[in-house]
Amino acid sequence: MLRTIDLRGRALSTPELLAAVPRATAARDEALTVAARIVHDVAARGEEALREQAAQFDNVQGHDIRVPQHHLDEALGGLDRAVRAALEEAIRRVREASAAQIPPVRVTELGAGARVEQRWRPAERVGVYVPGGKAVYPSSVVMNVVPAQVAGVTHVVLASPPQAEFAGRVHPVILAAARLLGVEEVYAMGGAGAIGAYAYGVPGLGLERVDVISGPGNNFVALAKRVVAGVVGTDSEAGATEILVVADASADADWVAADLVSQAEHDEQAAAVLVTDSAELADAVATRVAARAATTRHADRVAAALGGPQSAIVLVDDIAAATAFSNAYAPEHLELHLDGLELGDPRVDAFVNAGAVFVGGHSPVSLGDYLAGSNHVLPTGGQARYAAGLSASTFLRPQQIIAYDRAALADVQDGIVALATAEALPAHGEAVVARFAQDGAR
Repeated sequence: MLRTIDLRGRALSTPELLAAVPRATAARDEALTVAARIVHDVAARGEEALREQAAQFDNVQGHDIRVPQHHLDEALGGLDRAVRAALEEAIRRVREASAAQIPPVRVTELGAGARVEQRWRPAERVGVYVPGGKAVYPSSVVMNVVPAQVAGVTHVVLASPPQAEFAGRVHPVILAAARLLGVEEVYAMGGAGAIGAYAYGVPGLGLERVDVISGPGNNFVALAKRVVAGVVGTDSEAGATEILVVADASADADWVAADLVSQAEHDEQAAAVLVTDSAELADAVATRVAARAATTRHADRVAAALGGPQSAIVLVDDIAAATAFSNAYAPEHLELHLDGLELGDPRVDAFVNAGAVFVGGHSPVSLGDYLAGSNHVLPTGGQARYAAGLSASTFLRPQQIIAYDRAALADVQDGIVALATAEALPAHGEAVVARFAQDGAR
């Protein structure tokens, strides 16, 4: 099941640490070519290409690509009461946490009459993608739509693959979640084709191109975002999920094992990694993982993920070495199971590269997936070194507003002329001098 890698007694560089537990990349490399072909096909042929792709990938034909309103109404009417209550609570919590992500308007007074204002403008039109393959993700509807609404996006559009099981409709729980959030423009289209449709529009369906695309998906969805980058804005390139647990001897082995298995059930390429300085904990977790993996619903999928090169138990000399490993790896999800750890502990601050950090034994990744209030759309594949998870700011653009009066401009006139001359762009300086030359002429 989970292999054990012993790094004790070794001083390793960041590349060497990453080589110890490599991420699955071959499938992503192959997916880029396919994703580009699919995106460009939709850009060229629109609805015809989307229908061919639905028949090929989803085994669906003749379905409503643009979802009629009554599909949404029927889905909400048939939603399980407990699921509805959980979704409503998730919406409340994510809405409240997302509101804290809106930067305030800031005004900088650089001198009398010299003012620079920083505003944040929302995108006008956002396309949200919700996967519908190995699992169903109404939670992803919440995690994408709510921050966009909080940011002030005017039009939020949603796409999810058509389901053969439901006669070509989008999965009803996804539709119900969209209906709860007031999303009216929904499309039954999936994969890289949906990303292409968002980027270029499909006039025959009344689908106008969007400004920003967000949402998780498989390798083809992630790489399709790379293909359309520059045409539209995108969130981070989310690939297979990953969890890294840093734990010491005080950790509960069964809790750690449960969390590793929980993420492994997403996909065969999911990465589940434990880093610890306790050989006893490592052995106990390995035993508990094997037991849980054998009895879970998606046992085959879990076994493939845990047995892949991207998953492992890593033994290190101490927690400082575990911290170095984690920062090099830059996981999507980081759990910290350390003796006496709680929020505000300075040890947490040492873990600088992670999409989201879960502190203590009662903060599992599953909490973040659903009801923590945080967002579960997070950077994978080491992107946490430079990219952020989805938030309200994903849908905002900073805009600077500059207002100087005559006296304030006069104060910097000589500096502008000097710099313009140094850059051999004299007309830049002359544009300022002209404002004062006119006064002299009068």
